[in-house]
Amino acid sequence: MVYLTVKFIHVAAVVVSWALFALRGLWMITESPKLKLRWVRIVPHVNDTILLAAALYLATFFGLQPWIIAKIVALVAYVVIGAVAITRGPSKPIRVIAWLAAQAVFLYIVLVAVYKDPLPIAP
Repeated sequence: MVYLTVKFIHVAAVVVSWALFALRGLWMITESPKLKLRWVRIVPHVNDTILLAAALYLATFFGLQPWIIAKIVALVAYVVIGAVAITRGPSKPIRVIAWLAAQAVFLYIVLVAVYKDPLPIAP
């Protein structure tokens, strides 16, 4: 029962994390002043902390399997690319490309989680 509750929390946090990242990316593209709002800088970090805590709990049921290692490596890439996309990119075109690349990495992480395979799209 606890496992299913934590899994639900994890999946919900994944959806919220993606939605917030997508929204922040759109605001970056449109140069919206909303990107500088206090809650926009705080809420994603709180949600991602919940996401990570749930992920660590769930990982204890599987051990350090190849698909979990793939998710961890991809998560690091997602965070770095996401930082370039939202704040660290030197120009808007680079930030947009990084935002799109981060979305692709995010999709990869989701596919790895669903299929429990580090190569979820291989034949």
